[in-house]
Amino acid sequence: MRAEILATIDTIRKSLKLLAQRLDWETAPHRLEEMNAMIEDGDLWSDPARAQKLMRDRQMLSDAIGTYQLIESGLKDNVDLIELGEAEGDQEIVTEAEEALKALAKLAAQKELEALLNGEADGNDTFLEINAGAGGTESADWASILARMYVRWAEKKGYDVELQSETPGEEAGIRSAAYKISGPNAYGWLKSESGVHRLVRISPYDSAARRHTSFSSVWVYPVVDDNIEIVIPDNEIRIDTYRSSGAGGQHVNTTDSAVRITHIPTGIVVTSSEKSQHQNRANAMAALKSRLYQMELDKRNAEINAQHAAKGDAGWGNQIRSYVLHPYQMVKDLRTNHETSDTQGVLDGDLDAFMAATLAMDVAGKSRAEANADD
Repeated sequence: MRAEILATIDTIRKSLKLLAQRLDWETAPHRLEEMNAMIEDGDLWSDPARAQKLMRDRQMLSDAIGTYQLIESGLKDNVDLIELGEAEGDQEIVTEAEEALKALAKLAAQKELEALLNGEADGNDTFLEINAGAGGTESADWASILARMYVRWAEKKGYDVELQSETPGEEAGIRSAAYKISGPNAYGWLKSESGVHRLVRISPYDSAARRHTSFSSVWVYPVVDDNIEIVIPDNEIRIDTYRSSGAGGQHVNTTDSAVRITHIPTGIVVTSSEKSQHQNRANAMAALKSRLYQMELDKRNAEINAQHAAKGDAGWGNQIRSYVLHPYQMVKDLRTNHETSDTQGVLDGDLDAFMAATLAMDVAGKSRAEANADD
């Protein structure tokens, strides 16, 4: 076999080894059998929250086992085909098997990264908030571009996206928006996006066609699992109702249905303005609990805590990523130095490479910290 293919095979085997460790392969099939037996229990759905969590955990374990088996069998089958093709002098078989191994290596690398999403809340659904920085119409338009980018990314992942609230800009774009994004590891992937995002472009709103720099901030925090109890005393919150503003037409609210909840001890403010007042109150309270849960996670994780503390205002010195559309095309993450000239692809939701680079950096940092702690 060619040296390049031998290296690809070795890479896949290393990924399989890591996946087996993360999955605890020796016990995984037995754990799946136990979950299947629990699901067949007729009393399970008397506790809907527990049942839904079990179903979700069972699906994630089943998918992980299936992926491991797919990569393992794909590796063996294609190695056998290469050996057979070389023995019989059939270069077509060899070439097809080599291409299959290259594709398998990409899949294995992706699943290896996903296996590293093992933080306390990585598997949770997530809330994502976008706020325009100073700069009027320019920043409001940039915030709407970011919102579209994340919705596109989530849809490509097969995640469900629910708009929780939105405040339109005065002339264009949005001043703020909040989404709930639901799907496996939604928070684990998106958590690296928290920070300030900077855009450089020729403004479509400037009649002199000058270059403008705009900022918008993104904040990501996990949806609290039903089995995590967050108690908020009534005397620590203030609930206000107001009339939601919108683009007009059939979506205009004619009653004070929007809800704003302020957590007095921390100053956290959450809103919901898309449904009935009753539903908005439930949505806003869920968001508040998640924000408080995120604060607790931050206390346990100094690295995340430092990141949020340093985020500051949406302006110079706080950005995590730059999107330059003029005088050249470049998106660059300032933490990992990962970059691409495919700016349109990124703005259309191709964010996995940026998220993977940050995740790999975080994992490497944690590994070094653990190694230093053991010394």
